[in-house]
Amino acid sequence: MVVSRLAASLDPIRFRPIVCLFHPGWLEQRCLSQGVETHVIPIHGMFDWKWGRQFYEFLKSNRVSLVHAHEFTANTYGTLVARLAGVPVVATIHGKSYFVDQLKRRLAYRATCRLATTVVVSEDLKRFVCMSIGIPPHRLRVVYNGVPDMDPLPGTFYTGLREELAVPPHHLIVGVIGSLYPVKGHAYLLQAIPDIVKVKGNTTFLFIGRGEMEAQLRQQAHDLGVERHVRILGFRDDVPRLLGLIDVFVLPSLSEGLSVAILEAMAAGKPVVASQVGGNAELIVDGETGYLVPPMNPSALSAHILALLGDDSLRQRLGDAGRKRAAETFSLQQMVHSYEQLYDRCIGNA
Repeated sequence: MVVSRLAASLDPIRFRPIVCLFHPGWLEQRCLSQGVETHVIPIHGMFDWKWGRQFYEFLKSNRVSLVHAHEFTANTYGTLVARLAGVPVVATIHGKSYFVDQLKRRLAYRATCRLATTVVVSEDLKRFVCMSIGIPPHRLRVVYNGVPDMDPLPGTFYTGLREELAVPPHHLIVGVIGSLYPVKGHAYLLQAIPDIVKVKGNTTFLFIGRGEMEAQLRQQAHDLGVERHVRILGFRDDVPRLLGLIDVFVLPSLSEGLSVAILEAMAAGKPVVASQVGGNAELIVDGETGYLVPPMNPSALSAHILALLGDDSLRQRLGDAGRKRAAETFSLQQMVHSYEQLYDRCIGNA
């Protein structure tokens, strides 16, 4: 989402964005639908020299002035090939759960930080990268992720959505958006649901996203006896519409860089309950825009969700404060401006 929004929002007078992907799929279609030139150069495992040669030729034939890479594979291989082609690189690190467990990956990132202008998406992630990889702080820049304004949509926009999702008209809705992987902590939210529905039986929980844990989560909901309160929706391309329907947004992650899902919920004016991990504490002002709870703690989740479900004015107050904070500190315009300045500096230095 960050890649597609950034590419589509750059100043078209100064920049000609080209998105280059390893695989076809959702991101390719989204970029193309936004009018962004998009190419797929497949990569097959580590040390795919064919990909390296194709990407090198791509950079030369398109007269690329700068490469902006995202995440480990693009950051490492993309940086190496781009520097061989004489092209400066900005490399953005979004998370921290995938590259510190192997020495070769830590060494690869040390090299990347010497060859590329390296960006992290939160102060927490900066501290983590410095400590776990041994990179000096001055080599890392923080650029927060940003999201567009999500103004309230007319009521007709939601017509039929509750019926489509089989949510009773009188039910409050708790939503979580994120890939169905263990690191997102969905299992702990499911463990909290029995205590919530004992008090607020008119509550439905929407799990939005796809991933390897879908079958396991469905079985867990069945085992807990709460399957009639749970809707596991898979991948959805109508997130703004779903956010408009949600009363409370929850993200029980075990690790985060800087969550775009939380930012989108804040921009939509929804109070957030999230684990106190990663950059979440940089997004949420505890007690003012939402609540931060210890990770892997179903009882803390249930207590704070119930507090919000039971108080309409509290939900409104925290949601409004979250919308204001997202607009003032984490807007799409601010993110784009920060990267444009960084691009200018890197190209000028080159």
